[in-house]
Amino acid sequence: MPRPIWKGSISFGLVNIPITLFPAESQSDLHFQMIDSRNHARVRYKRVNEVTEEEVPWNEIVKGYEFEDGNYILLSDEDFKQADREATKTIEIEDFVDLRAIDYAYFDKPYYLVPGKGGEKGYVLLREALRRKGKVGIARVVIRTKEYLAALIPEGDALVLDLLRYHQQLRDLGEYAIPHGDLEEFKVTRKELDLAETLVESMAAEWEPEKYHDEYHDALMAWIEKKAREGKTEALPEEKAEAEAEGGKVIDMMALLKKSLEGKGEGGRKRKAEEKGEAPKRKGSGKPAGTSRKESEKKRKTGEK
Repeated sequence: MPRPIWKGSISFGLVNIPITLFPAESQSDLHFQMIDSRNHARVRYKRVNEVTEEEVPWNEIVKGYEFEDGNYILLSDEDFKQADREATKTIEIEDFVDLRAIDYAYFDKPYYLVPGKGGEKGYVLLREALRRKGKVGIARVVIRTKEYLAALIPEGDALVLDLLRYHQQLRDLGEYAIPHGDLEEFKVTRKELDLAETLVESMAAEWEPEKYHDEYHDALMAWIEKKAREGKTEALPEEKAEAEAEGGKVIDMMALLKKSLEGKGEGGRKRKAEEKGEAPKRKGSGKPAGTSRKESEKKRKTGEK
């Protein structure tokens, strides 16, 4: 079980719910050390005084805020405690808003909220009220030494505190060359749009987050384990570089969409069946309709045709 971030309470109206804040993320990043290639010794950093060029011990280092060029305000642990008022241990809900009204770009980092002793009833009450009304609580919370805007969201049996980005943290889309205007302006035809919509429908699926994982992490870890078993260093196999697109080349969007649709949806199955000389299956007919996706995948893996 992960370590708690801090203990505090949720406050809305006159209701006060004791909670413990836990991280919702599980970090799986690989951590690497910097190594000197000449003798394989670890490379370490030193904290050096830029005036004396001498190493500075940790117990002599304090935080400083540069309020003017070259002028600093030094802050001790006591200074941070002065700003850490009792109220900062409270998730103070200021508003209740529709979850759908919050653009996904505002969501930053999730935390799980676990009720403290005696807080179960208030926890369940708030969770169900939010769920039934389709609302989330907008609150401010101080974690360590920084204040955050956050959304309190019901998720299953839990309440999730999702930190939000402030509006000023998001760049204005007007800064970027994002295409806008009528479809005709970009020469998008009705047929192309219909094919694109058909492709989207053919690839539609239920959201199953557990089926997606960091494949690069797995592949890199497998390679590291292979090198460890062999006890020697080997060069990574070179991948074929993708051909670069020719400058100014006109993209045949219709052809790309048609190619993407091959093997997708009813149309793709029909074409496959026709290529094999089989009659495509009609819905409810009980007749063969070509190879199913699972069977095709099995044959692809075993090399069958």
